[in-house]
Amino acid sequence: MTSTNRFDETLRALRVWDTALPSFDPDTAPADPLTLFHEWFLAVAAAGQAEPHTMTLATVDADGRPDVRTVMLHGADERGWHFASHATSAKGRQLAAVPDAALHFYWPVQGRQVRLRGRVSSGTPEEAYADLHARSTGALAAALVGRQSEVLGSVGELAAASEAAWTRAGAEPDADAETWTAYALDADEAEFFQGDARRRHVRLRYRRAAEPGRGWERELLWP
Repeated sequence: MTSTNRFDETLRALRVWDTALPSFDPDTAPADPLTLFHEWFLAVAAAGQAEPHTMTLATVDADGRPDVRTVMLHGADERGWHFASHATSAKGRQLAAVPDAALHFYWPVQGRQVRLRGRVSSGTPEEAYADLHARSTGALAAALVGRQSEVLGSVGELAAASEAAWTRAGAEPDADAETWTAYALDADEAEFFQGDARRRHVRLRYRRAAEPGRGWERELLWP
């Protein structure tokens, strides 16, 4: 059997949501997406979802081509959904040119997804510094290595730079990575997807009202 045949056979044998799924009544959903996001996040974390704070970030490059990667959620509040990276990375450069972006969370333990679209803004240097030093020594060392998304000459080159960064992070826990930047996506659209074993998925979309101060409009979508 070829690797392609094994791949196809394995792919077709996989099952989705091989567990009991929670119900979701959109009529009882809160008036704003942030509150519902907090509720769902706490629920999937309690249900044992691995790394529920990982999310997909989609941006566009200078040619308008989409780009995507997985990043960590650093917070979610009235200012938006927070993450951080180097301003000189590919995503940092893309967000500087086109600040519109999308986030996606997938929590298979409960068959839930959350999709967010909006504009990304960067925080202050003080916020970036606080974010960097609220994390582990390893995170600081990785930030000190820098050069994210640049072409790497060899694995050995990375190992040497990483070792030097770990040494510095241990000796200088207050060290700063100047290009480290805190970002927040201020959503104007949020969709909450509850999977159903019979494919009667519930999709609730929030859209910010066009008139300022009117809050959020809600609507259901066909699955």
